[in-house]
Amino acid sequence: MSEDSLSRVRAICTALPEVTERPSHGAPTWFVRDKSTFVRFWTDGHHQHDFPHLWCAAPPGAQEALVAAEPERFFRPPYVGGRGWIAVRIDEHTDWTEIAELCADAYRVVAPKRLVRQLDTGP
Repeated sequence: MSEDSLSRVRAICTALPEVTERPSHGAPTWFVRDKSTFVRFWTDGHHQHDFPHLWCAAPPGAQEALVAAEPERFFRPPYVGGRGWIAVRIDEHTDWTEIAELCADAYRVVAPKRLVRQLDTGP
């Protein structure tokens, strides 16, 4: 399941403008312009969360709303949770359309305005 999930997350993230991937802190991580992290995938879990999950940058208020609405799927990740990032569980019931939306939102949070415009309107 993890390899298939990793392939799906990789396809979602690398389809966004000027995105690169490299390991960071032992996990596949996606960057805008090879600098700003916007998604990290803990394929085997991290700390007390011993299941596959993503950490995604999130717009203001999203973390609180998602955790309150579905605490069994969303949680505040360590380290980056204080900056509003959201963690989402990846399992056999994952809604990949929702994951694509979360990744695109994460990209919009950290990408320069020109790249966000390119994402929203095309090249």
